[in-house]
Amino acid sequence: MISPLAPEQLFASDLADLVDIGSVTPICYKHALLVPAPATSPRSVAMSNFSRVLKIALAHKVNVAACLITSLVVATLWAGSLSAVFWIVDVVMNDKSVPQWMEEQVADSSDRIAKSEALIAELQSDPVANRRRIDLAETKIDGQQRRRSLYSYMLPAAKRWLPTTPFETLVVVCAVVMASTLLKNVFRVLNQVLIARLGNRVGLALRKKFYDHLLRLDMAAFSHQGRGDLMNRCTTDLNFLSRGVQTLFGLAVREPLKMIACFIGAAYVSWRLLLLTVIVVPPTAYLIQVLAKALKRANRRAMEELSSIYEALTETLAGMKLIKAFTMEHAERNKFEQSAYVYYRRQMKIATYNSLVSPITENLGIAMVLTAALAGGYLVLNRETHLFNIPISHQGLTHGDMAMFFAMLVGMSDPARRMSNVFNDLLQAAAASDRVYQVLDTEPDISEVADPKPLPRLSQSLRFEHVDFAYHADKPVLHDIDLEVSAGETIAIVGTNGCGKTTLLSLVPRFYDPTAGRITIDGVDVSDVRLSDLRSRIGMVSQETLLFNETVAENIAYGADDADHQAIEAAARKAHAHQFISEKLPEGYETIVGPGGNRLSGGQRQRIALARAILRDPEVLILDEATSQIDVESENLIHQVLADFTHNRTTLIITHRMSTISLADRVVVMDKGKVLDAGSHELLLARCDLYRRLFHVDYRESA
Repeated sequence: MISPLAPEQLFASDLADLVDIGSVTPICYKHALLVPAPATSPRSVAMSNFSRVLKIALAHKVNVAACLITSLVVATLWAGSLSAVFWIVDVVMNDKSVPQWMEEQVADSSDRIAKSEALIAELQSDPVANRRRIDLAETKIDGQQRRRSLYSYMLPAAKRWLPTTPFETLVVVCAVVMASTLLKNVFRVLNQVLIARLGNRVGLALRKKFYDHLLRLDMAAFSHQGRGDLMNRCTTDLNFLSRGVQTLFGLAVREPLKMIACFIGAAYVSWRLLLLTVIVVPPTAYLIQVLAKALKRANRRAMEELSSIYEALTETLAGMKLIKAFTMEHAERNKFEQSAYVYYRRQMKIATYNSLVSPITENLGIAMVLTAALAGGYLVLNRETHLFNIPISHQGLTHGDMAMFFAMLVGMSDPARRMSNVFNDLLQAAAASDRVYQVLDTEPDISEVADPKPLPRLSQSLRFEHVDFAYHADKPVLHDIDLEVSAGETIAIVGTNGCGKTTLLSLVPRFYDPTAGRITIDGVDVSDVRLSDLRSRIGMVSQETLLFNETVAENIAYGADDADHQAIEAAARKAHAHQFISEKLPEGYETIVGPGGNRLSGGQRQRIALARAILRDPEVLILDEATSQIDVESENLIHQVLADFTHNRTTLIITHRMSTISLADRVVVMDKGKVLDAGSHELLLARCDLYRRLFHVDYRESA
């Protein structure tokens, strides 16, 4: 049977796919009580957390190297394809083949060398006064000699292998450009697959680490934390991180490499002209930096609102029965719509800022091209080598040179446009890393002791020795609890709501640690033993029975992986659950119980929970209002189960039902975090006013 997704899981999955927002406000995370950090948090903090993500990515050395190599190949082929415009303009369109053009270049270089040598001979009449002009002429001779040697070396091969007519040359140039483009796209596809693999591997590693860390956190970390924010961090934020890694090793590497390759090509034509062209870059960079700050602020607020939406949704789904029973759909709809509308406004602000990035970069590209067009056009049309008395080139630029220069500028503008997407993705990833690592950096208060002691089998007593506890320092919950439970004894703990009963029993398996005093088993402090040793000796059945969306058998065997079907069925029989499992459930023990066990009745869920505790066969059994939410028939069956199972087993029961109290050897009355009295049912009726009131209230309610 396929396990259906819970509604909040569907919502989280879809929202993570559809939402496109950015960074978030740094959060101070302690005991999951999230308090916004100061708005002036340094940007370097977020980036330092993102650098921790990059360390995980860099651990995949082969994958990273493959990404870089394929990006370099794509960039080289990109610029190489654009350089073909030179051959078309200066060779083919001048009715020449490449060998003919090379012969002309050799002849042109020889002619320039001869002219420079003649000039030097003329200037030698006054070598001191003409030293600067002589040096410049000698530099030109050196350059032309290298140029002539290069073309002379290549000319024989060109005559042998390259076509001799202009049209055939055009065909070859087009074929080379086509082959280069195809090869570039092959490497680009490979590059994108490798980048996706790297980003998703990092996301997988962090998602596993995040979930594992959640399991390590103590219960205090979840006391005040809604599920929505943690779901948001484990889904949306980690998706942002994964996408950020892909962007950094993808667009952020590939596009700048393409720009660098084109930059080198343009510099080859005329590096001085290139410097003149890029004077418009600094003011544009300043505008983008200003935009970055505004975008980051907007993204922070958007993520806060997204967490609010998650919280509202999870709260609504959990309380749907109550909402419908009290006809509060309209009120809840209004609350949700308010959060959704605020989030919508944040998204629109982000969209506005994002929309400005691309035009700014586009204007930068156009400004560079126009600057080059004006300067280069002046040089080519007037056959000049100087601009404002500044030397731009040693020899006049040709139409092909300028066409190639423009092609390289255009080749830089397209990657620059793509880089506008990099900007926001990296901001999102940096901020998401902050949120994720705020959880990962939270150390649980309940930790393993460095040198654990062996935990003895409970043969004497479980003791609470002057125990104090407070969730918050200014609000104590338990005061000087001094209580001894003998091995094999069953005690019932009663008291008014909020008196600390559940908190007291939560200290036994170390869901929390006392703020003062200690809890011992046969004299050994439970904080001095391994958590796994301690909790393996304890079985719990709570008021809100939690079952997982697995089969009945898997829920009964939860925590006892080595249990076979025979043992599972035996535990179910003892819990009076075998009959309804085998007769009423469609697939018996292989029936999926649904999220939270919602396909079963309250009594059925409680009996499966008891079967789970029975299979565990714990030394200490904790029952927290285990029969408070079930029908009378189920309560009678469970009462029989408990009567057998608690016999000679150390059992701690929280209850307000007198029928359950009859199982106890002793009753402990609590009030305002203190033990008010303890004794037998009859003794307490005689001397404890609070117990008498509780007894009579329960009697009237059950009558």
